[in-house]
Amino acid sequence: MQADEIEYVGFWARAIASIVDTILVTVIVLPFFMVIYGKAFWTGEIVLGPIGNLISWLLFPVAVIVFWLTKEATPGKMMFSAKVVDADTGNTLSKGQAIGRYLAYYLALIPFGLGFLWVAFDKRKQGWHDKLAGTVVIRDKK
Repeated sequence: MQADEIEYVGFWARAIASIVDTILVTVIVLPFFMVIYGKAFWTGEIVLGPIGNLISWLLFPVAVIVFWLTKEATPGKMMFSAKVVDADTGNTLSKGQAIGRYLAYYLALIPFGLGFLWVAFDKRKQGWHDKLAGTVVIRDKK
């Protein structure tokens, strides 16, 4: 893909995509928590046990990484015809890049989310997680 045929996806599209992904995950995961914890889930009388932690801390990251590796985007990014690719080649991410990109989300959050806000000001619209993993979020100009 030629540089003049792509555009880097900016902050607002990516922010909306993240909100959509969060809503989708909530809709999928909420019934599991309701079945596992019952009424206690709604009253705040629970502390997540091993199953809750497994769902929260493993299921979501694995799902995101699988989407990046198989579809090059999460459902939210797909709404914008955006895809996450290797910054140098434009190819699908490697497994290492995908895992590193996800882990780098936590670093991007630490200073008040500055690593995510960086997307709004960067010429290639890269957040810190993109820079650390060597990725960009693009879409065809067509």
